Amino acid sequence: MRLLPVILALWPLPALADPPLTAEGFEAHVLGKTVTYSRLGSIFGIEEYLDNRQVRWSVAPNLCQYGTWYPQDDDICFVYEDDPTPHCWTFWLKDGALQAMPADDDGSGFELVESDITTQGLACPGPDVGV
Repeated sequence: MRLLPVILALWPLPALADPPLTAEGFEAHVLGKTVTYSRLGSIFGIEEYLDNRQVRWSVAPNLCQYGTWYPQDDDICFVYEDDPTPHCWTFWLKDGALQAMPADDDGSGFELVESDITTQGLACPGPDVGV
């Protein structure tokens, strides 16, 4: 019976999931940077993280939405100028890169991965520029 604790201590345990990033941890990773997010190997979108939790989001060249982010429980929520509905995500780091899952994940496995991070900003011309 004395061997049971020793055997249990040596038994391989499943890998623990990485904890969600706090707002401070998220901000430390993204502030002043532009992150490209991919899903299943294809670019999903690019977001630039500015001061005061301001963001620029782009899914197409020269087309940007402006918004803000804020913490809510273990999630980071985004609200954009043309859509007041919060879009909340759980973020964590895996091998130093952001991973994100929608807070309202339905089990579909919809996961975004940081595929690039740079200090270069997004090209976001004003409305009707070049038309």
